[in-house]
Amino acid sequence: MLTWTFPTTELRLMFGAPPRGARTGLWDPTADDGPAGLTLDDVHAALVPGTPDPRVLERVAQAPHLRFVQLAGAWHGGLAGVLPAGVTVADARGVHADGAAELAVGLALAQLRGIDDAARRMTVQHWSPAPGRVGSLTGSRVLVVGAGTVGTEVVARLRAFRASVTVVARTARETLDGRVHGVDELPHLLPRADVVVLAVPLTDATTHLVDEDFLAAMHDGALLVNVAHGRVVDTDALVDELGSGRLRAALDVTDPSPLPPDHLLWRAPNALVTPEVGRRTPLTAARLTELARRQLTALLAERPLENVVAGPPVIPLLDL
Repeated sequence: MLTWTFPTTELRLMFGAPPRGARTGLWDPTADDGPAGLTLDDVHAALVPGTPDPRVLERVAQAPHLRFVQLAGAWHGGLAGVLPAGVTVADARGVHADGAAELAVGLALAQLRGIDDAARRMTVQHWSPAPGRVGSLTGSRVLVVGAGTVGTEVVARLRAFRASVTVVARTARETLDGRVHGVDELPHLLPRADVVVLAVPLTDATTHLVDEDFLAAMHDGALLVNVAHGRVVDTDALVDELGSGRLRAALDVTDPSPLPPDHLLWRAPNALVTPEVGRRTPLTAARLTELARRQLTALLAERPLENVVAGPPVIPLLDL
């Protein structure tokens, strides 16, 4: 009997009855408690909540018969080697794309149209538009850095606003939707962008992709929107640029995270910060349980798993 654990009762109930040959259990590996009503020996597959954390995966790795880990978020390079070599890991690519893309556009609109300033002025009952905050997505030149599921959904929404959109990925290529530029072209593309949206996964190559040189290449008054990962941006370099008043930023992810109360980003001019809400929508849990059902069905049928980022894509049942 294959045992798959969920981190919350809500997800387990949404999943419903498991297919024949499997059972479900409760185990939140972000907490100190072990599986509810089970032992670590019972666990074959686990859904790991939140942003992947090496410490959490180390706790999951204590299950001696563990063969599959389904992440609720995106895989990143810092997790390599944390789990044993024989364990297959899949991420939740696509589950959060709509929510992240929706927030990216919302953050851009809030900054360009001064909605964030208006919300702050409401607290002091002050009726006055913010000086110098006139902008629009319509007609803006937007550079989307990342051509995966999140980047694709961002582009689709931006085109509805009739923005001029340029897409950047790791390598240049031609697609049915037009040219995708390579990351090596960023120095030439950044000076022309009014808005830069970050939608890349966190890897060794993207860690601090947005550094002093990247930010210096953006033109005065340009807006940086980050719905990717906090460590994609060199926070100190961004704080310096924001402190000078030259750039604007709208960030759903930060480094460090959570952002400490005394951090300079909270008080930086022209900065809007939200606490990682882009991937939290009413659809998220439903899509995650749908993915879990497909994965469990594939496991039982010994078929290839989706979104595999480490380990073999097919797990023989004889090994369980």
